[in-house]
Amino acid sequence: MALFRMPSAAPAALAPRGYGLLLRAPQMADYVQWAELRDRSRSYLTPWEPIWPSDDLTRSGFRRRLRRYAEDIAADRSYPFLIFRESTGEMLGGVTLANVRRGIVQAGTIGYWMGEPHAGRGFMTAALRVLLPTLFGELNLHRVEAACIPTNTPSIRVLEKCGFTREGLARRYLCINGVWQDHLLFGLLHEDFRG
Repeated sequence: MALFRMPSAAPAALAPRGYGLLLRAPQMADYVQWAELRDRSRSYLTPWEPIWPSDDLTRSGFRRRLRRYAEDIAADRSYPFLIFRESTGEMLGGVTLANVRRGIVQAGTIGYWMGEPHAGRGFMTAALRVLLPTLFGELNLHRVEAACIPTNTPSIRVLEKCGFTREGLARRYLCINGVWQDHLLFGLLHEDFRG
């Protein structure tokens, strides 16, 4: 086994599907649907996310986001995916593998959001179940990590249903909605994953 494994697939081509969902990298054509879903879900999402930039939902802000995504994918730093219902093309939310570390670590951290109209219906659990084989397979990760605020019970349930193990508490770990928040830390190892 090589210690310095790199992705086995062209990163931009990653588009896992299953459970009636399609996950793929954001494109400019997604802007309207993305902005509408994020705007409609703002009060639902803001307790769990960093403060949104003032231009976050603008077309120019989205274009800047896409440029950063392209740079991060090319550098093997992060891989953003939007989640779509495969039958209709309706956008449901998003998930990002970020902070990819190679070398002797081979790990990354996932973060995710679900639009309020689609929350609590099992879509995020399904999306992670679709994505995890890609992270452990094509992207050759050994470990996938996640963190969530201790009061975010739905997120904890998603991670536990997908096989993640609660590994501890990080005090004042991330600045969420303008406040440094404690986070529960979760991890899933390749050898523990049941795909």
